[in-house]
Amino acid sequence: MSLCYSSTFITLPSSKNQTFSFNFSSNSSQFINLFKVNSTPYSPLSSFSKKPNEPIKYTKQKLNLFASISPSQLVETTPLTFRTKNPKDVNVLVVGSTGYIGKFVVKELIKRGFNVTAIAREKSGTKGSNDKETTLAELRGANVCFSDVTNLDTFDESLKNLDVSFDVVVSCLASRNGGVKDSWKIDYEATKNSLLAGRKLGASHFVLLSAICVQKPLLEFQRAKLKLEDELVKEAEKDDRFSYSIVRPTAFFKSLGGQVDLVKDGKPYVMFGDGKLCACKPISEQDLASFIVDCVMSEDKVNKILPIGGPGKALTPLEQGEILFKLLGKEPKFLKVPIGIMDFAISFLDFLVKVFPSLEDAAEYGKIGRYYAAESMLILDPDTGEYSDEMTPSYGNDTLEDFFARVLREGMAGQELGEQTIF
Repeated sequence: MSLCYSSTFITLPSSKNQTFSFNFSSNSSQFINLFKVNSTPYSPLSSFSKKPNEPIKYTKQKLNLFASISPSQLVETTPLTFRTKNPKDVNVLVVGSTGYIGKFVVKELIKRGFNVTAIAREKSGTKGSNDKETTLAELRGANVCFSDVTNLDTFDESLKNLDVSFDVVVSCLASRNGGVKDSWKIDYEATKNSLLAGRKLGASHFVLLSAICVQKPLLEFQRAKLKLEDELVKEAEKDDRFSYSIVRPTAFFKSLGGQVDLVKDGKPYVMFGDGKLCACKPISEQDLASFIVDCVMSEDKVNKILPIGGPGKALTPLEQGEILFKLLGKEPKFLKVPIGIMDFAISFLDFLVKVFPSLEDAAEYGKIGRYYAAESMLILDPDTGEYSDEMTPSYGNDTLEDFFARVLREGMAGQELGEQTIF
């Protein structure tokens, strides 16, 4: 049975020579253990030393009680959640399913046996290059729903027509270009829509793909992501039946592969400053997808912000270039660009925006380039204000060297930067 109490004490009538004691666990908002024991007056019980008829006090204002009384045995019952189910009985909704990371998340979920509903645009991929047939082929094994997650009414109606409830929502949504309006439209509004729509259909856990760079928010897409992160935390605080996992990865492999073909053709490897400004622990799309799917069922990832990088030590641009030249068997050749050049360009664009507001996104792109040229994609140590290799967790097996070797053999197919290209 399930009883809900809102008072600050509980008393239960008992039969002769018997008393009931409640043993509250540290997660007493979820369940309590009910014991039936023989007792004598004033005997200490397992969790409390109380006089008869003295009220048992607890600190939660709202307590869900799941109990079954048996005259002969200890009974422990807990509320069932999706984490007690077999993956084949867990329904997962994925938004951003056709993105660079999203499609790998869908494949990993299917591989592990989950029931997956993937939301996609009718035209997806870089600059809308993929049609419905291509998307269906890429997401084979999932139930693909074509809808517009930026429009809550449309999205709600699409999900309603599926006639299915969900246990988990996984959001891999990300702004296509980092522009001001697009950042708020996708990283905040569309992601918030997926939270609202999923909650209406029963979802009790939300896995968010965020970014490690939100630790130092100087860009609009970072502020948009942080606002959504904050709302997830507040939702969990006000409803103990809801939880979240916020995944903050470091750099993706593809973001570091833009110069492979140039170096292969004999061009120098370009870096800013001395080549040591922006270190990272890059992570492959497959390893990151695996970590994200871990968050669906793992209790130790509930209600946590989870920074994550790939295996090995952090690599500076200088070290990344050296790896590439080594694989090519060439003498390293670098072009070091003063970071001040970008500062001058950004100042000039900011001035122009005051006269021509339509240049707002151009100025933001300049700031994005400047940020990634100077800031490390590692945990920012709050005590020192410095980025820390040691504090940044590692996950997976794929290394940047392996990625570079594959790209040298096979090219950048599937790793295109599209609207995010810097070099």
